[in-house]
Amino acid sequence: MPLLPLASLTLAMSLWASAFIALKHILAIWGPGQVIFGRMLVASCCFLLMYKGLGKFRYQAGDWRWLLLMTLAEPCFYFLLEANALRFTTAGQAGMITSTLPLLVGLVAYFMLGERVAARQWLGFLLAMAGVTVLSLSGTQSDNASNPLLGNLLEFGAMLCAAVYSVVLKKMSSRYSPLTLTSLQAFTGTLFFLPLALTEPWPQQVGAMELGIIFYLGTCITLGAYLLFNWAITKMPVTIANAYINLIPVFTLLFAYLVLGETLNSTQLMASSLVLVGVVLSQLPLRRRGAVPA
Repeated sequence: MPLLPLASLTLAMSLWASAFIALKHILAIWGPGQVIFGRMLVASCCFLLMYKGLGKFRYQAGDWRWLLLMTLAEPCFYFLLEANALRFTTAGQAGMITSTLPLLVGLVAYFMLGERVAARQWLGFLLAMAGVTVLSLSGTQSDNASNPLLGNLLEFGAMLCAAVYSVVLKKMSSRYSPLTLTSLQAFTGTLFFLPLALTEPWPQQVGAMELGIIFYLGTCITLGAYLLFNWAITKMPVTIANAYINLIPVFTLLFAYLVLGETLNSTQLMASSLVLVGVVLSQLPLRRRGAVPA
């Protein structure tokens, strides 16, 4: 498998991991609708500045259903669920729930795209899930997790939306460019979250750090990470691409160590290694022709 798509996926996962830390900070000050509207607005402005690179939108008849489903699944309902999930649970526990995405994508892709998942890939996914679970459970409990059960259920709902989005994106990627699909997400998200942002009470003071976080989320995450992921998913089966989701908790712990000075214990180090083994195992070449995704 080409290295460039794999590198793009790895970079996208590291960016998404950093978003957990940024969101956890700013959600204590701003409302979920305001945060997501802000990042979508920043991303939309970036796309408007490079509108010439978007090219002409060559709509194909009947695609409105798929495009509507894709944008409603993510960013609309996905971000709505995840932003509220982080209000009730820790970033680590939310990261643990993200490990269910590859399995959900495999199930959805099997019914919608006819992609088959080899037994070795399922084994890799399960190993990665086990590593992510140990990784999250071995960390210390946080005081800002007021209702972990509710928060984790909301995060799981976000993963269901992400699974539908990934499969529909794979279908639409043969007709529209990654840049076009990503810009469509940003514009739709801006319109969707505008009413929510207006109904939430705005903070009395807006600091430079909060504005910087919104700018970072809009440019590096909504624009950069999604472009990397949307491009990479056009180069490989959707089930393999989503196996990289399991790297998010590993990167989250790494950033927490570098930025916040938190250390990793021996259990977390072993769990991180298990996640990496699971991801690598799922990427090994398939020998049997019947196991190759359709």
